Amino acid sequence: MLKLYNTLGRRKEIFKPIRKEWVGLYTCGPTVYNYAHIGNLRTYIFEDVLRRTLEYAGYKVKHVMNITDVGHLTSDADSGEDKLDREAKKEGRSVWDIAKFYTHSFLRDIERLHVKKANYLIPATQAVNEQIKIILKLFGNGYAYETPQAIYFDVSRFKNYTKLSRQKLSQKILGARREVVVDLDKKNPYDFALWFKLAGRFKNHSMHWPSPWGKGFPGWHIECSAISTKYLGQPFDIHTGGVDHISVHHTNEIAQSEAAYKKLLARYWLHGEFLLIDAGKMAKSEGNFITLDTLIKKEFNLLAFRYLVLTAHYRSKLNFTWKSLEAAQNSLQRLYDFVRELSERRNLHSRDYRGFASIVKKFQNALSNDLDTSKALAVVWNLFHQYHKNPSHCDAKAMLKLLYNFDEVLGLGLKVVKPEKIPQKIISLANKREEYRKSRQWKEADKIRDGIQKLGYSVEDTSSGAVISKPR
Repeated sequence: MLKLYNTLGRRKEIFKPIRKEWVGLYTCGPTVYNYAHIGNLRTYIFEDVLRRTLEYAGYKVKHVMNITDVGHLTSDADSGEDKLDREAKKEGRSVWDIAKFYTHSFLRDIERLHVKKANYLIPATQAVNEQIKIILKLFGNGYAYETPQAIYFDVSRFKNYTKLSRQKLSQKILGARREVVVDLDKKNPYDFALWFKLAGRFKNHSMHWPSPWGKGFPGWHIECSAISTKYLGQPFDIHTGGVDHISVHHTNEIAQSEAAYKKLLARYWLHGEFLLIDAGKMAKSEGNFITLDTLIKKEFNLLAFRYLVLTAHYRSKLNFTWKSLEAAQNSLQRLYDFVRELSERRNLHSRDYRGFASIVKKFQNALSNDLDTSKALAVVWNLFHQYHKNPSHCDAKAMLKLLYNFDEVLGLGLKVVKPEKIPQKIISLANKREEYRKSRQWKEADKIRDGIQKLGYSVEDTSSGAVISKPR
């Protein structure tokens, strides 16, 4: 029984999909104006674990993600410049080149972290018609209005606007008034833009499309409503993102989608907490962001970062340090060595891994309790310690199958760990030693064992024969 913490209700709820055939999952994608930093990537790892857990539980997942390549201003609200437009000017390239380059970079990053690519990966610029369609519906339902500069959503018309954030509207108003007012014709300072016209500060904006209100470009929030509704319908099952999306982006998504279609947008809302550095939020605007290429330059296995993320619950802040990453890499290497050791015991008896029923149940229970990956990892380490108490009495092949099964969710690359090739010379010595043992020539057998150890290998005698390994 899968339980997920629903931000909308502020409690864990039993997951019940809308359809039997598939689960609709929408994850907010990147704004492709710069490299993703590891704080961003923590969120995508959490969402990947969610998808893998659903698939592990037997669900077919229809995963949709947007790519923001227009309309996201330097403020998450409506002030500042378009991030892509600004970066294009800075780098002396077209906005299309910027979007293409950083989209490719993002896809490379998630692949390197074993994050599964969404079934539908949709750039905002490929869904402009769908966004215009929703805005027209909002006009028809009395929620949108026009100024000389933009089209806005009238928040005062939408009841329970802050139901996701649980922020008082008075606080929202105060926050909006602190923003730089860029359109004096807005009815309310907290109304948000659905469409920007080629006027005022955006008169020379690089990206624009025809619309019923003249040439312009969509605001940031409308793209997710349009894309999710087109590919998943409304309502759909699960919507995810970072905690920073709760008060503005996701709040606005809910308002415009539910005002347009008069029904719930998504049933479950899941949000991942921040990755901190020096106890502060990691962000491009703060200039303290670390990319995967930084980790590579410091000679870290990128999956060590994934392992580090799994050690904390997705709803808990995680403070990043180089020391913690080093510890994660050491732990991951121990797991790789464990897999390698098990895979070298090919002569041992094997049964189906489901024979470890209690262990499997503990792993499943950890994941079913709101994706508790730290407890899921603890189950893996219990298996590790169980084996090393008495290796010769453990079913190595069944354990290996079990680890591979767990890794379908953990995504740590355990299945690609290759067994170490034992030199033929060592194998010949071990075979010769076995002959001496069978003929009870213990002294000669011990001499060969000592010789094998001097060459850097060990021999362990089991009921199924000798097992050669290289101590690590």
